[in-house]
Amino acid sequence: MEKRIHARPTIAILGAGIGGLALAIGLIKRNVPVIIYEAADRFSMVGAGIGLGPNALNAMDIIDHEFREKYDGVKTRNEKKEFEHSIFDALYAEEGLGENRGWKRGLIGAPYFTRSSAHRKDLLDIMESFIPEGSVRFEKRAISVEQIGEKVLIKFEDGTSEWVDAVIGCDGVKGLTRRSVLGDIAPEEVQPTFCGMYVYRGIIPIKEAKEILGTHAGDAKFFMAEGKALAVYPISHGREENVVFFVADDKPWTHGDHTVPCTKEEMIEDLKGFDPRLLKLLDFARPLRWPTWHHPQTSTYYKGRVCLLGDVAHASTPHQAAGAGQGLEDAAVLSHLLSLVKTSDKLEAAFKVYDSIRRPRAQKVVLTSFEAGLIYTWRHPEINDDMNKIVKNANQRLHWIWQHDLAADIKKAEDDFYRLSAITNLSLKRILL
Repeated sequence: MEKRIHARPTIAILGAGIGGLALAIGLIKRNVPVIIYEAADRFSMVGAGIGLGPNALNAMDIIDHEFREKYDGVKTRNEKKEFEHSIFDALYAEEGLGENRGWKRGLIGAPYFTRSSAHRKDLLDIMESFIPEGSVRFEKRAISVEQIGEKVLIKFEDGTSEWVDAVIGCDGVKGLTRRSVLGDIAPEEVQPTFCGMYVYRGIIPIKEAKEILGTHAGDAKFFMAEGKALAVYPISHGREENVVFFVADDKPWTHGDHTVPCTKEEMIEDLKGFDPRLLKLLDFARPLRWPTWHHPQTSTYYKGRVCLLGDVAHASTPHQAAGAGQGLEDAAVLSHLLSLVKTSDKLEAAFKVYDSIRRPRAQKVVLTSFEAGLIYTWRHPEINDDMNKIVKNANQRLHWIWQHDLAADIKKAEDDFYRLSAITNLSLKRILL
């Protein structure tokens, strides 16, 4: 009788966010069966704007060309022609927005870059359209993931369980799969690190944004001050703008996973010194302090048959607009590798190659994004509040992210997988002999 090892592996994805759905789209495109388990009772629309650079769009194209085409139908660009190739315009947050200093504009971008963003809901609506009915099991909150022999046992909060050949954790910055992978290897890395910053979030209709900001509305702007900042950029085909206030906080975050309610007066006090126009945007922000977390150190993205993808592996601050793009790159590489796996004994080889290719780059994004957050809130010791240095640095720091050759990564991944598989096969033959 043929052993189970020769059957096509069963793969489970935990989490139906952007990373999990992107991986599922890639696997489905490559005829690899997969089931997604999601804790919520529906696809989550929590969040607002998502910025995607050229590398992220390229990853979409590789995952499934139709994915990229559908995204092009909902993406939002900067409104004015002069900002077409700008990820943001750096301005002062103080009264006058820098005009009192003679500061008019600080464009960050590149000739090959075109600003692209979307409302999270629009992006997830697109991604959901690729997932066949029955491929997502909702209200399945995993409470443990454990490899036993050559199988992985997933236990759920509802008392049920599933045995699979591999689990891909796409369960977010505090996902339990991180403990499954790192708990024995590097327990100090399991929990995310507070970034020393919380945010206020909101969405404002473009009509009101233009009434408040005038010509500054409709295009991506980053208003900066010491220890605080504000990012504003268009979403929803320019019908709305996403608003994110950043507030530095060097005290430990003692509120667990939770947002912290606050008053409007506390929000205004946090942003003392901002131009009154910027403070007016607080009318559209929820009075909640959202902590920011990241994973500055992750020693491995896999252990045995459990593998990490997206924020659970490499959550980062949003200051390079690169987090979602890294999850898409993960999905492009891993979906290709898993399409090469015909038997379950090759899963760990695929994960090993994925880890070797994706982890160095993704972790560098985590660290450089944190550094960008320091710079854009005037806390970097070598740059401080020098806006000319800030603009120069910002215009140099993103090219390695945007211009990365993902196709070369995938080619190397395939070559390395077959090389590693051949070595494994040879070793097995020697043992049998």
